[in-house]
Amino acid sequence: MESNKAKWHSRLTIWVVCILFFELISGLVIYLVSFSVTAQALVIMHTAVGLVAVIPYIIYQIRHWLTYRKNKLNQHKLIGYIAMVTAAAAAITGLLLTYEAVFLTRINYLWDQVHIVATFAFLLAVVPHIGLLIIRDFKAIKDKQANSLIKAEKAFGFRVLFFTAILMAFVGLFIYAYNPIEFHNNFPADYQFIYGKNKPFEPSLATTSNGGAIDARLLGNSKSCTTNGCHTNIGHEWEANAHRYSAMDPAFRVVQHAMAVEKGPASTRYCGGCHDPISLLSGSKNLDDTKLTNPLGMDEGVSCVSCHSISKVDVKGNAQYQITKRVPYMFEMEKGKTAKFMSDFMIRAYPKYHVSSFNKTILKTPEFCGSCHKQFIDKQVNGVGTVQLQNQYDNWRKSHWNHPGVATKTIECRECHMPLNSTFDPANGDLADYNRTSNDNMHRSHRFLGGNQLMPTLLKLPGGAKQVELIEKWLKGEIQIPEIKNKWHNGPVLPLQLQTPDTIKAGQGVGIDVTITNNKSGHNFPTGPLDLIQAWVKVTVKDGSGNVVYSSGVLDKQHFIPPGSVIYRAQPVDQFGSDVDRHNLWNLVGVKFSRSLYPGFSDQLKYNFSYKPGAQGNTHGNEKLYVSAELCYRKFNQFVLNRFFSDGGKIDITAPVTVISGDQKTIIVKK
Repeated sequence: MESNKAKWHSRLTIWVVCILFFELISGLVIYLVSFSVTAQALVIMHTAVGLVAVIPYIIYQIRHWLTYRKNKLNQHKLIGYIAMVTAAAAAITGLLLTYEAVFLTRINYLWDQVHIVATFAFLLAVVPHIGLLIIRDFKAIKDKQANSLIKAEKAFGFRVLFFTAILMAFVGLFIYAYNPIEFHNNFPADYQFIYGKNKPFEPSLATTSNGGAIDARLLGNSKSCTTNGCHTNIGHEWEANAHRYSAMDPAFRVVQHAMAVEKGPASTRYCGGCHDPISLLSGSKNLDDTKLTNPLGMDEGVSCVSCHSISKVDVKGNAQYQITKRVPYMFEMEKGKTAKFMSDFMIRAYPKYHVSSFNKTILKTPEFCGSCHKQFIDKQVNGVGTVQLQNQYDNWRKSHWNHPGVATKTIECRECHMPLNSTFDPANGDLADYNRTSNDNMHRSHRFLGGNQLMPTLLKLPGGAKQVELIEKWLKGEIQIPEIKNKWHNGPVLPLQLQTPDTIKAGQGVGIDVTITNNKSGHNFPTGPLDLIQAWVKVTVKDGSGNVVYSSGVLDKQHFIPPGSVIYRAQPVDQFGSDVDRHNLWNLVGVKFSRSLYPGFSDQLKYNFSYKPGAQGNTHGNEKLYVSAELCYRKFNQFVLNRFFSDGGKIDITAPVTVISGDQKTIIVKK
């Protein structure tokens, strides 16, 4: 009995039980309560105390086992063994999780589940294990030695509670001492609510979950996604894509400034929902037409957070989405290596909030893309009425690529524009994809390859040259997408077929047919702002000496397409019938010309010319004509580049031209 009494006074026993009690309480609170500073502080203390307790616990557990191992196996001893095993399981998995949170990019969710289950199992075992001892001693209350033992047990309990309270006090002190960054989620005092307090961001249809502004810092900070080692692959892909430079794009800035001058700075909110959400939602697009873009918005455009914080969408277009303001982790927004280490550790060790905030099912849907990739002008903007502009979403929705409810036949936006890439990113795998697993070592590419081969290198973005190289291949259909290879035909995105007669007689007119088919594009081709974009057909006919005997669509020295060439583009007009030729969409009321190819449809073009044999000195035998036809594409026509960038002087900026597809034929000219 005296021996048992001494054990209740053992400092090692008191400290080990105190630490186990604290770990048990803090672990349960972390598991049961919602994301908060308190929960995060407990994660830090839970980890720190657990690490400190490892050696004392091992010593205590070995001593305890050696003392009682020879006792007869009974109900009490069996429960003790269960408590020992579950405590060891919780300790081992806790160490593994700590190692992963510090040194790796993610924790293993299996270890996390074992850690949680072991904690509950330990609780269910240790309570009766200790309780049976106390009950036994209380039954022997009349025994003086037992009475003395009960007093020792009570003293032990008070000491455990006292020291546990001290540990909890440290948690409270830590929370009190923590001084988080103050965020300003308010509109500027002079903010113009043009359409009312309840519509602060119109003409854009973007909203926030509480209807208020969001501090720009809570929408930016994309570099932190790559510097923590977690989303490095994705971050590097994002650095040069069109979403990233959507606000810094000099063409966009020229147009936005012109709109601010003509219609007032607040009118540029129309552009901000898709091009510059950070500036829009932080209240920057207000009174000053020289400060329409927040510095973070300028640098990050559609940032990681602004995209992944979208919680609701609608397919009306014009950025009809809702963003939910996030609560950052402790130390996440602070500078310094220590703060960076702590925030990275917190996100990995306590990832539930991070995952639920940024990994939403809605991100995987075409409707998510459609909230921005569908644009219209209405009376708020042009003062006249609604005009539908670019509309990739409905193009796709009504096309042969969309088979609602049949995933094996449907090709969605992300399957094309976000093909699977090998990765070490912790976010690999996706059970929401019908043909993927939870751990396929792949991620969806965040390059969002499209059709802008100019801006990534013009802006000298990191990886810009690689982005342009891939865009060139993308436009030609040279990038393979294995996961959807069985859903479409191989070859170019828009194959061009040339038909010519095999032979012609001397002096006979020549007819050429060019057929272009929108084979793979999920929407019209070309798509986007068709007053800026140009796709055209270039036809050349050369004789055996290389002399051009006929041509169409060959750029002149000033990079213009000659009149009479076949061009896929649109020509919008204002209410007076004048051309809208500076992308001044706020004046647009209609389109007087538009030519594009719907998904799965073809366009047949006819060319005619006459050729006089021997004109170049060939008077002996048959001649040959070499016919070439190419479908060419560039993001910006030269006229708008000259308007955007000349500033009254000479410029040498021209958009790269990509030959998407082509065909060649030979015609024999018989004498």
